[in-house]
Amino acid sequence: MLKSIPIFLLAGLCEIGGGYLVWLWLKEDKPWWFGLLGAVVLAFYGVVATWQTENFARVYATYGGIFIVLSILWAIKFDGFNPDRYDIIGAGIALIGVAIIYYAPRH
Repeated sequence: MLKSIPIFLLAGLCEIGGGYLVWLWLKEDKPWWFGLLGAVVLAFYGVVATWQTENFARVYATYGGIFIVLSILWAIKFDGFNPDRYDIIGAGIALIGVAIIYYAPRH
């Protein structure tokens, strides 16, 4: 668990950060190199995800829940987003779900 969480967080920052750079390039008229840098960061996300020890299905399912939370946090920080209680409840439910998927003891 101590090894997997930082990898999930790094993967999330790469995917959200890379996607955000592409978003800024295409939607906010930023220079072309925002898009290029975003593509490189997104490609690095694909590599980071392979550092997990579980199988593909569990890694990507778990990442999906973590992505939900990180997306909300990113939007708060960079877009001035103010989540309501349903955003918070939904993110909490997602985290509980992925904790069960990834960290439940298996025989």
